[in-house]
This record gives sequence, structure tokens and C-alpha cells, in this order.
Amino acid sequence: MIQNIWAVGRNYADHAKELGNEVPTVPMLFLKAGSSASLAAKEIHLPEWATEIHHEVELALQFDENLQIDEACIALDLTERNKQNQLKSKGHPWTLAKSFKESCPLSGFFAVTDLEELKNLEIILKINGEVRQKGNTSQMIFGYEKLLDFVRQHFPVVPGDLLLTGTPAGVGPIRRGDVLEAEIVGKIKHTWNVR
Repeated sequence: MIQNIWAVGRNYADHAKELGNEVPTVPMLFLKAGSSASLAAKEIHLPEWATEIHHEVELALQFDENLQIDEACIALDLTERNKQNQLKSKGHPWTLAKSFKESCPLSGFFAVTDLEELKNLEIILKINGEVRQKGNTSQMIFGYEKLLDFVRQHFPVVPGDLLLTGTPAGVGPIRRGDVLEAEIVGKIKHTWNVR
């Protein structure tokens, strides 16, 4: 069971810049409810109240019973961008923009024996056959060891929790009827239909 989703913001410099944000000097974490995850589903159901849901494709790590990493997957950190901008501008928390139902679609998991094997992987998201996001885990500002140390030190991590490691540039809106194809090259692929 996934109890918590610890998500890293602005971990790719180009993504921080595209949203007009400063590049952080220490990891910036926010929390998504574990219940917002949907594992290996074929569909994404957008909330009726939403006006601008953006895709953010990420590599997600899962903590085992020893709080080490033994599995990983593709995650979509779906974000209601209009709500996020409105709430941020008022200095309010933006949980509504990040932690709504089905806001964290996941692929299936693949085994991880060593974090080294995750340090030079291409992450690609296509929408209706067109590449929208493409990055490489080598471009992360904070590497896996730094992120894991930070999260374990500061937060009540429990087995089964996920760590979303950040999204490359190219985020943008998704619409009902879109087909999303995500891939971590050489590891896993997954497709979702947006409803």
C-alpha cells in the first residue's frame, strides 16, 4: 500500500525556468496523498471541476521495508495549474492542485538492484504520438542519494511510500480523449487514455 507520495519540485533546471521559478539550492518537497495513486490503470479520469490539468512525467522510487529502494516506476504528477497559480499567488497551500483523485497515475513497477542503473535514463512522454516531454535522469539537480537522505531525515517515511524525483521541461495541458504514452527507455512503458 502507498501511504505517502513525497514529490520533489523543480529538480530539473529547465522545468523550473519554464514555469518562471527559481532553481532551488536544497530539495523542495511537497506531499501527495498515497490514495491519489492509481497503479497500472489504463485510464485517467480528470475531475469535473478542473480547468487546466498539466502532465508532469517522472521516475518514481518505492521504499521497501528497510526504507531502501528496490522498485521504481513511471509516475504522472498531474497538476491543476490554474488552481496552483491562484493558490500560490495568495500564499495558500496548493494541495487541491496536486492531490486530487487519480492525480498520480503509475505504470507497473520494475526491480531496482542498484541506484547506479537509474542515473542515465531517458524519460519520454508522448501525447497523441507527439513528444511533449523528454529528459534524462542525469539532468536532475539533486541526485538520488541526496534526495533519499533528505526525505528520510525530514519526513516520516514508511515502507511502500513513493518518492517522485522531478519532471523534465515540457509540461503542458492534457484533455479528455488524449492518449498518453510514457517511457523510461530500457525499463518500462505505459499508456493511458484520458477520460
